[in-house]
Amino acid sequence: MSAITTVLVTGGSRGIGRAICLKMAALGHYVLVNYKGNKVAAEETLAAVKAAGGDGELLPFDVSDGPDVKRALGGWIEAHPEKPIGVLVNNAGIKDDTLLMWMKDEQWSQVRGTSLDGFFYVTREVLNGMLLRKAGRIINVVSLSGLKGMAGQTNYSAAKAGVIGATKALAQEIAKRNITVNAVAPGFIQTDMTSDLNEKELKAMIPANRFGKPEEVAHAVAFFASPESGYITGTVLSVNGGLYT
Repeated sequence: MSAITTVLVTGGSRGIGRAICLKMAALGHYVLVNYKGNKVAAEETLAAVKAAGGDGELLPFDVSDGPDVKRALGGWIEAHPEKPIGVLVNNAGIKDDTLLMWMKDEQWSQVRGTSLDGFFYVTREVLNGMLLRKAGRIINVVSLSGLKGMAGQTNYSAAKAGVIGATKALAQEIAKRNITVNAVAPGFIQTDMTSDLNEKELKAMIPANRFGKPEEVAHAVAFFASPESGYITGTVLSVNGGLYT
């Protein structure tokens, strides 16, 4: 695959997604910043991309809504044959924590829908072009929760574990076409999603004795996106400061 390409980052408006957008822009890629509802944050991300000398555009759609993905993303792909998506970063995810005995149907379906269904709808839309060009990188942002499970996160753990399984299966399906599929599994990272956690208490569990930075996850994503990583596929790279099961 060429060194410069179009990169789609789902959930690119904040946190880890924003860091990934900035990292990809710094490497010279054209960045599609996907978001669902927070347009202001997405515009801030795009402004930061351009301020750093990069380029890109906003691409709003709900990853968990198949028809919306087809309309927005499929429509964009059809309208921009000169900008084929060479790197897909499935980063969109939400959490809605509670014990399973108290979990409502929508807490299960919405968390699963964003991470797991989102992976399916978005990847399927992008994959055909990669197969035709015989080149591509797919990187899925999963979680420590998907590897070890977390109490109070049965929905989130199940969704991310599902994406890990899908990563390994899809990697085997398309490796012959020079397309890699890998996952990055962050541990505790300083983002909006972890802002309600007791960092002082939790960092005592982490061998590195600190939360990670979004930029450290973005670096791992960039590694998998690079041309030099073409012989690595079906792999889950943990970015967790040594916090394992």
